[in-house]
Amino acid sequence: MEILNIVMAAVLLLVIIYIITQVVLKPIKILGKLIINSVLGLILLIVTNYIGAFFAFKVAINLLTVLIAGFLGIPGVLLLICFQMLLK
Repeated sequence: MEILNIVMAAVLLLVIIYIITQVVLKPIKILGKLIINSVLGLILLIVTNYIGAFFAFKVAINLLTVLIAGFLGIPGVLLLICFQMLLK
């Protein structure tokens, strides 16, 4: 009977460790993905501004536009271009 209690305690401990690691690692994974997407969004915005320079077109690069481009990717950059064209 005592071995059964030890085995159950060990299984419970493993389950608790698994849950804690998932709680800790999930936000780090999401933050890493957001940073990578934001960098890609920044690169897309820079390319857009480079190509847009030939047509006298510019999208401001700031934290908000980088995050929009990072969250939404190519559709986010297209959204920023449309907003910029509407404001002109």
